[in-house]
Amino acid sequence: MFRQPTTLVALALVTLSLGWAAGFAQGSKEKTPMIYELRTYTSPEGKLPELHARFRDHTLKLFEKHGMSNVVYLVPNEQPNTLVYLLAHDSVEARNASFDAFRKDPEWLKVKAETEANGPIVTKVDSVLLTPTDYSPMK
Repeated sequence: MFRQPTTLVALALVTLSLGWAAGFAQGSKEKTPMIYELRTYTSPEGKLPELHARFRDHTLKLFEKHGMSNVVYLVPNEQPNTLVYLLAHDSVEARNASFDAFRKDPEWLKVKAETEANGPIVTKVDSVLLTPTDYSPMK
């Protein structure tokens, strides 16, 4: 049965993102993203490998194409049909525009149709937007 990611999982993802953001800020003159999105996908029994393949082979590249930064992708040890990942966005408005463009992208629509030819590979999506605190090493 699917459970919401625990606070510990969310904190671990944010902690991992801090290292990524510090490298991003040091290695680039670009502004460090200010909005993070914790997304949790639940897949039907036995379909998680297909979801991993879709992300590995297509989705990450499409997210980047549409201005989203991939931070980390994880599988909770106690939730075998679950994928949890963190994206970085410049703002809520940028996030919304990126997802709108992504969802309309002909390449995404083709990939989605092909990867769901034998049925859905995602049954539930949860999303939480996160903003760094004023004392976070990442601003």
